[in-house]
Amino acid sequence: MGSSNGLVNSNGKRPLFSFGVISDVQYADIPDGRSFLGVPRFYRHSIPVLQRAVRKWNEHQSLKFVINFGDIVDGFCPRDQSLEAVEKVISEFEKFNGLTYHMIGNHCLYNLSRDKLLPQLKIPGSGCSAYYDFSPCLGFRIVVLDGYDISAIGWPKDHPNLLMALQFLQEKNPNSNKNSPDGLVGLDRRFLMFNGAVGMQQLEWLDGTLRDATKLNQKVLVCCHVPLDPGSSSCTSLLWNYDEVMSVIHKYSCVKVYWLGMIMKVGTP
Repeated sequence: MGSSNGLVNSNGKRPLFSFGVISDVQYADIPDGRSFLGVPRFYRHSIPVLQRAVRKWNEHQSLKFVINFGDIVDGFCPRDQSLEAVEKVISEFEKFNGLTYHMIGNHCLYNLSRDKLLPQLKIPGSGCSAYYDFSPCLGFRIVVLDGYDISAIGWPKDHPNLLMALQFLQEKNPNSNKNSPDGLVGLDRRFLMFNGAVGMQQLEWLDGTLRDATKLNQKVLVCCHVPLDPGSSSCTSLLWNYDEVMSVIHKYSCVKVYWLGMIMKVGTP
């Protein structure tokens, strides 16, 4: 239940902490159009939608922070306008009376390199890595994963993570257009260029972070732009190595929930 001073539940008790969420702002200063899958997109209108969200968040004085689940700009945003578009959206997030934690999505990386994007998002990862964790209050930890750690987008052309992704796609997807799932069956339809994987170093970090949280008796909330569960979304949007990430998560009872940004209707090609 909402109130002018914050949030309370049906028993009149206040939560330990409250926060706002948003995903796929996908702003671009271009006329309305359609996504790659034909879904209507209202690119410029995403700014007033975000402004309305920020106003609502600020009405709830108890909100401690906001999580943006990625795709801050749209892939159709002209390359020479993408950095300015990010800055415009960030300026709206900064009107929130609290902290905003960002993560990257595929649309973020189509026209922007990580070294340009991550400083704008103030992502506290190491170097060009975009995974991190934070504790919003005693007994809780939020883990943010980088679903494009191994990816064919966002990295320099000679970066090992990009070269590994291209080799992986060459082995898994026989189509000349690596964004096409034609001929791929079932879970193999996830092997598309706009998806990615969590690298080995990040997997080891996740394992260590969850082990540490277990020792500290923390409840963990894991977040990523990309779906992990084949039953929650179309196979075409799954993390390439969702099974490896799930194996790590399932080792630890401290993980209570997994939240994602990008979601496509199950069965969407």
